[in-house]
Amino acid sequence: MESVTYDVRIWKKIEVYKGKRKTTHTVRWRVGVKTFREPHSTAAMADSFRSELVAATNRGEAFSLTTGRPAAWKDPKTAEEDNASKVSWFSFVCDYVDTHWGVSASHRLDRAKYLAKATIALVDDAPPGRPSDDLIRTAMRNWALNKVHRDRERPPEVARALAWLKEHTLPVQRLSDPTVARRVLTEVTSKLPENGGGSLGAKSAVKSKRILSHCLDFAVERRHLAANPVSFHRNPAGAIKWTPPKVNNLIDERSVPDPALARKLLDAVASENRSGSLLRPFFAVMYFAALRPEEAVNLLWTDVKLPTFTRDEETGEWVAPEDAWGEITVREVAPDVGRRWTDSGRQRDTRPPKGRAEGETRPVPCLPLLSRILWEHGRQEEQGPGGLVFFGERGHQLATSTYSKAWRKARRAALSKDRLDTPLARRPYDLRSACVSTWLNEGIDPPQVAKWAGHSVDVLLRVYARCLEGREQEARRRAAAGFEGF
Repeated sequence: MESVTYDVRIWKKIEVYKGKRKTTHTVRWRVGVKTFREPHSTAAMADSFRSELVAATNRGEAFSLTTGRPAAWKDPKTAEEDNASKVSWFSFVCDYVDTHWGVSASHRLDRAKYLAKATIALVDDAPPGRPSDDLIRTAMRNWALNKVHRDRERPPEVARALAWLKEHTLPVQRLSDPTVARRVLTEVTSKLPENGGGSLGAKSAVKSKRILSHCLDFAVERRHLAANPVSFHRNPAGAIKWTPPKVNNLIDERSVPDPALARKLLDAVASENRSGSLLRPFFAVMYFAALRPEEAVNLLWTDVKLPTFTRDEETGEWVAPEDAWGEITVREVAPDVGRRWTDSGRQRDTRPPKGRAEGETRPVPCLPLLSRILWEHGRQEEQGPGGLVFFGERGHQLATSTYSKAWRKARRAALSKDRLDTPLARRPYDLRSACVSTWLNEGIDPPQVAKWAGHSVDVLLRVYARCLEGREQEARRRAAAGFEGF
């Protein structure tokens, strides 16, 4: 039986300690012969706690000699453990995304997508009215795991699904069972049934596991779990074994267009009646300056320095000096994430360039041919919103769907039927790969290429180990020449 006493003294004065990082307010009281202390982060919290102790003595309650608190109060450690065991996956995962909402919009979307999949493995299937897997994923991804949209108006079927999930997701503590943890990990690293099932691609599988592991690290921080069941690094003794698929980061040389095909593709884009003249320069900066699509779409005229063009009196043509190099400065990128996930409510999120800190920029040389293309583009009467270099035919920021559709049409026009089903120039991004490969093949120092392309040298040499299609024959010729005379 617990030892109790009525011999209690509570100090009136609350101790205040002002440290370098924070100030603490400590309540002191004595139970029997033992003195207890309880620190609080604010004066109001400390005063409230002291008032509760005083009220208990006024009611004549006995105090525990072990915990120092009224015997009727629960042991704080036991109460914490009880609360932890009752916290549902739904409540916890909402807490997780809210606490980490300050990341980029693309990170928010990725977390919502994969943690919504995890929820499928963490629902109690016994209660009636279980929503379909597809509805669970939709409700979790677009509403529950979106801090901004969680309480906004939603379709009736989504509202019913969320109400059911609040009551019928398993406690987070169940993830300490290796069987449950394995089921969740399998769910997040697998393709959806409508996509054929099976394991995700290597990059997606590794990303999904990393997101799940970060989430469960937070469960440990919140004391819902004793250890992370899917992180061998943090839990070497108890983590479930999972072998990540091998990730191939090499550029597929079959996807990289050569100069002749690149020109054919850009000419095919330009031949489009409606938006060709607006889109050809957009694709040109990817091919001649190795800009990523999210970098090109957010390029401003204030970040483009072009040579001076003058009109030739005899021919009437606009000309520039022979060494007519310009420069492009990449300051911010705008990946297409979706309005639900951006702080601005716009389709694109704005952030620093990849691998760069806030305010850090990347200069890229603008060769004479590209300088002329951009100069001619800038002379058009129509201008982009907010000083944007590239824009849609209606004057808005260029949409991913717009340039993707134009690229598919250009590819069909430029490639023969037998090459359409190959990886060759399948994505606009392949123009950037062609540019970087060309720089390397021309013998430009890798550190310089890495600086222009926005890579580290290590990543550059690893990713671009394969270069333009057909260059291996040239390498073999040069290798054989080195042994002539043997």
